[in-house]
Parts: sequence; C-alpha cells; structure tokens
Amino acid sequence: MTTFVDRVELNVVAGNGGHGCASVHREKFKPLGGPDGGNGGRGGDVILVVDQDVTTLLEYHHSPHRKATNGRPGEGANRSGKDGQDLVLPVPDGTVVLDKKGNVLADLVGQGTTYVAAEGGRGGLGNAALSSARRKAPGFALFGVPGTAGEVVLELKTVADVALVGYPSAGKSSLISVLSAARPKIADYPFTTLVPNLGVVTAGSTVYTIADVPGLIPGASEGRGLGLEFLRHVERCSVLVHVLDTATLESDRDPVTDLDVIEEELKQYGGLDDRPRMVVLNKIDIPDGKELAEMIRPELESRGYRVFEASAVAHTGLKELSFAIAEFVAKARAEKPQEEATRIVIRPKAVDDAGFTVAFDEEEGVYRVRGEKPERWVRQTDFSNDEAVGYLADRLSRLGVEDQLRKAGARAGDGVAIGADDDAVVFDWEPTMMAGAEMLGRRGEDHRLEAPRPAAQRRRDRDAERDDPQKEYDDFRPFQ
Repeated sequence: MTTFVDRVELNVVAGNGGHGCASVHREKFKPLGGPDGGNGGRGGDVILVVDQDVTTLLEYHHSPHRKATNGRPGEGANRSGKDGQDLVLPVPDGTVVLDKKGNVLADLVGQGTTYVAAEGGRGGLGNAALSSARRKAPGFALFGVPGTAGEVVLELKTVADVALVGYPSAGKSSLISVLSAARPKIADYPFTTLVPNLGVVTAGSTVYTIADVPGLIPGASEGRGLGLEFLRHVERCSVLVHVLDTATLESDRDPVTDLDVIEEELKQYGGLDDRPRMVVLNKIDIPDGKELAEMIRPELESRGYRVFEASAVAHTGLKELSFAIAEFVAKARAEKPQEEATRIVIRPKAVDDAGFTVAFDEEEGVYRVRGEKPERWVRQTDFSNDEAVGYLADRLSRLGVEDQLRKAGARAGDGVAIGADDDAVVFDWEPTMMAGAEMLGRRGEDHRLEAPRPAAQRRRDRDAERDDPQKEYDDFRPFQ
C-alpha cells in the first residue's frame, strides 16, 4: 500500500458568499419601519499551512477534492448571515504549489507558512445596507459572490542540508542509520529504499539534516526507475555527497563510472551545478573494497573532490566524515544570503486605471467588458428584479462603463457582454439617459426598463389621472 506521496493534484473550492436579504421591518403601530434585511456571510477560504508533523501528501492522494463551507444568507431584523468556516489543509515543510501549467504559485518553507489556495466569496448586501437618502426602501438585495475554484499541484521537496546520492544498494541508508537516529529499511537488494529518509546529525556545534535520494540509475532524469520521482528532493540540499560502492558484485560497474553516471543525471536534471560535492567510498570493511578505494582515491582527488573512506557496518571513518560534512554545511549557510525582514509594499492604483476594459469581440460580435468590479456586480444582481437591474445600471454608469462603450463605438441595440466567454452576461445596450433613485417607481420596479410610451399617450394618461375624482380622494384622504 502506498505510504509516501510527494506529488498530488488537488481540487479546491472555496465557499460561496451568502445572499443578502430584502426585508421590511413590520411592527404594530410602526407602518414605516424601513428596510431591515441583513447582509450575507462571507464564504470560507481554502488555506494551505505548513505543519512539521506532516511528512507526506498521502491524505490528499486519497481525497483530492476539498471544499470550504458557504456563508449563510442574511435575515430580517438586520441579522447578518454567519461567515463560512475556513478549510485549513496541513502540508509538509517544503511543499511547492503550482498551477496546472507548472507555474509556481507558492513555496511553503517553515512552520506555519500559509497560502490561500482558494478565496471565499464575499457576502451580498441586504437592502438595509443598500438604502440611502435617495433610495429609502430598496426592494432588492445583492447575491453572494461564488468562491474561487480550481486545481493546484502540490509537490514535496525535502528540506535537508545534505543529500546522499548514488546507485541503489550503495549504502546510503546504512550511512544515515549510523550517522543519525534514523532507522530506515535496509536490505541487500536494489530499490530497498522507496522514500527519501531524513536524519539529524550533530557534529560539534553544528546540527544538520541529511537525506538519501533513492532510485538513481542511468536514465533517471528521463523517468527511468524511481529517480525522476525523487530528484526534486535534491533541489533544496546545500551539499551533495556521492556514496560509491567499492565492493559491488556487478562486473560491469566500478565506482568511478558510477560517479560519472550520477553526475550526468544531475546535470540533465539541471540547477545543481553550484552545489559543493564530496565523495564517500563506502564498504571498505570488505578487503576488496578497501583495496579498490585506495586505488581510485588519487583519481577522484585529482578531479577536485574531497574523498573519505568509510564503512557503515564497521563504523569506520564516520566521525571524520560527519565533521567534514558539518564544515561544508556551515560554509554553505554562511554564503547563503540573509533573508530580509518583511516589508510592506504599497502599490497605489494608477490615476488612469479605470478598473475595467472595453473591447469589441469580432468573433462574437459584441462589446466585451472585463474587470473585477463589473463582473462581480453582474454575479450579484438578481435579474428577475427590475429595481436590482436598474441599480446595476447605475453602478456601471458611475464606474464609466457607458462612457467607454460610447468611445469604443457602441450604439443603442448593440450587444454587450460582461465577463469571460463561458460565464458572461449578454444584453442589448440601451444608453442610460437618466440615473438615480428618482427614476424608481414602486419597490421592485424601475421605469427605465419599461418600453417608452408615445408623448400623446403620456398626456392622455396624465389628464385621466388629474380628472379621476377617486384618485384625488385616495391621494388626500387622512391616514386610517
């Protein structure tokens, strides 16, 4: 059964914002109570957070679909809906978040580091919040905004100071077991180690972590064997230690060739040329191994490597090796640039940034409006309510959308689409000549959406209302 997973595709869905409430206060002896609809609650976020107790992405391999809770709708009596609960997903230290195209979104290193993978939608305003001196009793409320959704790729890159690299059965796991308190599985057959093993080593005043990278064979960088799955774990390591088997039983192999093969795979993988290297000639407790180590050591040192002879079984040369690695690690840490303190970066909005764009889509034959505000306003509008549609028209007009449509060449009756291709609201544009609450009639209505009456008909209707004695009585009778 799979117990270690270092790459998963995770489907995340944030919570939707709750709808606002359209309500009017009703109480005995208070006929003009006014609007009292509450706002909708905010949807929950999906948050990735580094947890040192988590070492694998196995949980998300089995359950790749995660969703936060929605915000509750608002209610009457000015009661706002409850916010949705954030969904916190613990991930191992060293997790990289990428999109489907492979672009890095976040690199999560360090306990408590967080990243919002999906942002919850904001709640819709109730009619109490929408009321104003000119719109005293709105007959509508705003819908909540849907939460963001999508797929992210999580890749785990082991956070360690030192990486042991080499052929299978070269003795990497054995070295970790004697240098640290780690207890990896050890056997005398290839690919015993199927997951990276981590150990903590103390050498004098230096404490460092060491990891072995399993499955490196010729062609590993191209996906052969297990190498491609675990080469990413080398990326964060500051020092590379080649573990060479001097007592191999395979007639077509020798330590120098093994070193050249592994170096070629690291070169093909890329990005590791600046890592300092050292060589460990392992298994010198075997007579043939000791003899071969003494034979090839001068050649390796002529290449510039620091070479150490060791035996994990006989515990030979381990102290010298651990202190030499500590020296490499201390030097790498000293050369690493100091992390700057967190700075607050203020990016003011450009004075000529309208917050939206208007362009003619020749393929669809419509003028397409794109922008965070117009698209959000459209999603919040109840198109079955004329007053809500009129309120949307007011907001778009104040934002300058109509002015930009005119400049782009739009005329009355032209098609206008607000939003992306697959999620756009399309309508026939009618330029707004008048805007504001003075255009409203009864609650839930907007005269701008009615077909204009001929002038003669408007005069006849006005004369009929003036000459209607019953209407005059209704208008001026005392309140009952």
